[in-house]
Amino acid sequence: MSKAGQKARAQIVRLLIPAGKAAPTPPVGPALGARGVKSMDFCKEFNARTAHVEQGVPTPTLITVQPDRTFTFVTKTPPATYFLKKAAGIEKGTGRPGHDFVGTISLKHVYEIAKIKATDEHMKQLSLESIARMIVGSARSLGVQVVP
Repeated sequence: MSKAGQKARAQIVRLLIPAGKAAPTPPVGPALGARGVKSMDFCKEFNARTAHVEQGVPTPTLITVQPDRTFTFVTKTPPATYFLKKAAGIEKGTGRPGHDFVGTISLKHVYEIAKIKATDEHMKQLSLESIARMIVGSARSLGVQVVP
C-alpha cells in the first residue's frame, strides 16, 4: 500500500496515562506529535475529562487520529492489576507467580473490582462471574492469593 493510502485512514494510538497528569512529554508527546496532533490540546482535554478521577490513577486511553489531524479519545477503567495491588496493599507483584504469594485479597474485593471493570465497553457482554474469573487469573499471575 502506498504512503498516501496509509495516511488517508484514521490511526489509533493506545496509551496508559496517569489521570489528571497528562503532559506533552513522553509517552504522550512523541506518540501524538508523530501523527501531527498538537499534544498540548490533547493534554488539556484529557486532564479536564479525568479531573473527577483520583490523581495519578493509570488510565488506558484509545486516541483516534483522523487524516485531517483532529482526534477523539476514549478513556477506560484502570487495569485490573492496579486495583489488585491497591486492594492487597502491595507495590509490585511476585517474581515467581504460582510459587510465592505477596498478598491476599477476599472474594468480595474481586467482585468489587469486577463491578468496576464491567463498565468498560468491551466487557459489557460478559457476565460478572466471568469478569471475576479473569480477575482471579490476574491475581494469580500477580502473586496475590484470593481467599473466600
